[in-house]
Amino acid sequence: MTYADANPVRRLARRLAATGPGSWVLARVLHRADRVVYRATRQRTTLAGVISGLPVVMLTSTGAKSGRQTTVPLLGLDEGDAIVVVASNYGQAHHPAWYHNLRAHPRARIAVRGTWRDAVAEEVESPERERYLQVATEIYPGYPRYEARAAPRRISVFRLIPP
Repeated sequence: MTYADANPVRRLARRLAATGPGSWVLARVLHRADRVVYRATRQRTTLAGVISGLPVVMLTSTGAKSGRQTTVPLLGLDEGDAIVVVASNYGQAHHPAWYHNLRAHPRARIAVRGTWRDAVAEEVESPERERYLQVATEIYPGYPRYEARAAPRRISVFRLIPP
């Protein structure tokens, strides 16, 4: 669902999440609440998905240093058989942990609408990166703000493809 197609409440939620204070709070709280709602709804949705209408997927990756499996909710864009995810980390100065995990161990698992599947992550470079960021921005208009706040860090984009 694009931003233009979202109802007023969901558009407001997406705008608030893109602000500095909104993203600061969400970076520290939302992933925990998403996991609770995800389990409570039997892997059908997350809190972010309910409130904002964003297409949230669950990514399980292997820790770059620890080797432990960790699962995080992310905005995921359908791209044929692949899912595209953006390592924005709410515009923070550092990459999210899952970015490092996928770089070290590209094999992962991803749940889309409650269905888990194996995937291999590949980092996307220009011009595909810009195209995916444009599509992502049509859904969630906060990405340009995240890019500005994260500078000089370059926000990476990954495509998760079937093995």
